[in-house]
Amino acid sequence: MTPDGWPTIDPLARRVRTTPERVALVDADGDATRTYRELSREVDAVAAGLDAIDADRLAVLLETGPAFVRTAFAAMRTGTTLVPLSTRETSRELRAKADRAGVDAVVCSRKTERAAAGIASELPGASSYSLEEPTVDGVDAFPSREPADAPAPARLEPTWTQLIGFTSGSSGTPKAVRLTARNLLASATASAFRLGVHRNDRWLVCLPMYHMGGFAPMIRSSLYGTGIVTQRKFEPSETARVVRERGVTGLSLVPTMVKRLLDAGWKPPEHLRFVLVGGAPASNELLDRALETDVPIYPTYGTTETASQVSTATPEQAERWRGTVGQPLFGTDVSVVDSEGDSVDPGETGELVVSGPTVSPGYLDEDRSLGTFDEDGFHTGDLGYRDEDGRLWITGRRSDRIVTGGENVDPEEVRRVLVERSDVSASAVVGIPDDEWGERVAAVVAADDPTALPEPTSIETYCEERLAGFKRPRTVRVVDELPRTVSGTVDRAAIRELLLDEEE
Repeated sequence: MTPDGWPTIDPLARRVRTTPERVALVDADGDATRTYRELSREVDAVAAGLDAIDADRLAVLLETGPAFVRTAFAAMRTGTTLVPLSTRETSRELRAKADRAGVDAVVCSRKTERAAAGIASELPGASSYSLEEPTVDGVDAFPSREPADAPAPARLEPTWTQLIGFTSGSSGTPKAVRLTARNLLASATASAFRLGVHRNDRWLVCLPMYHMGGFAPMIRSSLYGTGIVTQRKFEPSETARVVRERGVTGLSLVPTMVKRLLDAGWKPPEHLRFVLVGGAPASNELLDRALETDVPIYPTYGTTETASQVSTATPEQAERWRGTVGQPLFGTDVSVVDSEGDSVDPGETGELVVSGPTVSPGYLDEDRSLGTFDEDGFHTGDLGYRDEDGRLWITGRRSDRIVTGGENVDPEEVRRVLVERSDVSASAVVGIPDDEWGERVAAVVAADDPTALPEPTSIETYCEERLAGFKRPRTVRVVDELPRTVSGTVDRAAIRELLLDEEE
């Protein structure tokens, strides 16, 4: 162990020395099960291949599954910085991210090899490697090596950048976040204190592993000595079956996934201990439905910049203090400050500033860190408040605030009014340019029943009785479903595009 208490080698290698026969990984798609000893040997084989490639920064273009797990731990074992990339983005988007991250090599599968070849062809000195037999020019076969050829596990220096993760980009260009080994392990430790750890825990990962919601359980489980179950893609009936038949005790979801499970009539099995719900706020209606169905729902607030969880509410807190995301996790401090950076009293809204060992040292582009990371911590840009006992509520984004004709409008206040309508299931409110007022309030609304979508004029009439004139949406777009990022966050950039298209 290092002087400040962090493992000197990757947690998987450490776990093999303590509980080698325990189940580490279950592949729900391929029906394979691996103990920690077996998984570590497979990681050694990948690590030997990475050692032959000799890349400092490795982009990974893989779906959720065992191959991603092996590659991620092999990167940690060889001291290679991992750069997970979305398998759902265009080649242009991927090239831009890989270029910003300065990757030397790309690892892909047969499904993603064209995108990998496109990335490598645009980056001087970069190469692409497929874990399967390549079928595209410009992609080489990943070096085949024996586990015995693997180098000794690299020393995990606490400040070393283990991961470069990209934010969802829901409000603009995704930021490249540096996360250290210390950030990842501190987050895993704090999560255990809030959710607890049982000997036979199994954490289902059906979120993309290139996002923190899918990546973090892998680190947590290896540290705890429990297992993860990987599912390539969420699908309500299939995910429910996996939870039931694979002994899943915990899973991470975004609110829309919980809603789809409940809509499909899901009843959680008794062995399910927690459903960690983040990526976007869970509505009171969704919380009511989940609690009435005995779903052990844990609403959580987290960011890529804090290696996942910041605060998490228990089901008891979610029921008693509706809308809260609970108190900060152990070792994490959250202050609420005004525009001058001074702390505000409980009940007053301000910006959330997070400090502690889970907080990233900054973005790749240091200039973009100015005003975001400082001696006080990470200035999240999220608005919220706390009560006397430190429970947090998130109310919106500082950058989302609308200024129309000199009046400030909180888009969250308008959104709450819109979703009170029985025929509106979800809504997003943004400001769009206005020649007279600078900005005007605009909204996109969705309905549970696509055949009975509300009329925009009825939305406007509804708001007349409930909102001051300057707060009422002047542009309304009705859609079947709100556009969202892969992590489940409402895609505000796409929302603005929809509304601007409506104007045209």
